[in-house]
Amino acid sequence: MDVYIHGGLRSPIGVVHGQYKTLRPEVLGACLINELLIRNTITSVDGIFCGNAVGTGGNLGRLMGLMTNLPESVPAVTVDMQCASALMSIEMAYTHIKTGVMCSAIAGGVESSSLQPQRTYADGDDREGSYMVAQFSPHDQSPWTMLEGVERTIAKYNIAKEALYPFIIESHQKADAARSNQILSQYIMPLEINGKICRDECIRPTMNKNLLGRMKPLLGPDSITNAGNSCLTHDGGAFVYLSNRKGPFRIHSMLPWAGSPQYSPEGALKSTKAILERTGLSMDDIDAVEWNEAFAIIDVLFQKVYPDHMGKYNYFGGALAYGHPYGCSGAILVLHCMAALEQCNGRYGLCAIAGAGGTGTALIIERM
Repeated sequence: MDVYIHGGLRSPIGVVHGQYKTLRPEVLGACLINELLIRNTITSVDGIFCGNAVGTGGNLGRLMGLMTNLPESVPAVTVDMQCASALMSIEMAYTHIKTGVMCSAIAGGVESSSLQPQRTYADGDDREGSYMVAQFSPHDQSPWTMLEGVERTIAKYNIAKEALYPFIIESHQKADAARSNQILSQYIMPLEINGKICRDECIRPTMNKNLLGRMKPLLGPDSITNAGNSCLTHDGGAFVYLSNRKGPFRIHSMLPWAGSPQYSPEGALKSTKAILERTGLSMDDIDAVEWNEAFAIIDVLFQKVYPDHMGKYNYFGGALAYGHPYGCSGAILVLHCMAALEQCNGRYGLCAIAGAGGTGTALIIERM
């Protein structure tokens, strides 16, 4: 049974403590889903799959579902695969429909870094105080584990700080051009809070080498990782509507992946290689690629392995410009990939994302 994507929506992406600083993620998600229902003339679905990584706790997807116009009989589950949560949510919805358990579903994710709770360590733990970053590996308790993984990956591939600059600048320029030309407008829900129109808050069209050169390293004077080559923390939401009825995009294949948590940025590359090998496709067959560039090293990895395919990579810029609301970023990739395939009149699009703890997942969609 084939599974199709009929449409999707994302919110404008907000920076932490920005335009969504007091908006609970389930409320934002419910607004998106209600608009998605209207645009697709849907009265009900068989399930909701909602990614979330640092939210306010509980089965946030179910709480969100109860705030929508869907019947309360629609079940919902919250998925935590950290950065890969939303793409895994879409893959879980795909699996349920593919196997006949469901006929339709809404899948994606929401995130609020602004409302991320602090937690205290359990009695008997050798650490004291409170924490906000979860532990992703049994051998690593550092709150900076993601950034440290980036530093290791940069060292592994012997990348100079300046080699990251072109990717960062181009990401912001592409995103600014897409915004100016309203290329993504059909996939972004207009939203207004307290009389102020919401927008993608993090795009910086004036990003340049001089500015990047002045940014302070985050892990000491000898480190490379800084606020320019790493995405900040963000709020946002994104969902797609899937069903077994024929639609404009078909999910061709999906593949979760896992590897060393010490080199977590490799997840997008490794899951991409794995899904291409599994399906027998090559990068020559792919017309649009969306990787979640949580860090600029991820862009470098793509160029190193697929140097002849940079023209199809992140058509409209990536997370360094738009932002990375962890629990929904995978769904943002899918929406941007759909727009890219429409833009280039392409057939196959590939989305891939790396996740904390050395995870990743990839998805190939086909434009019908």
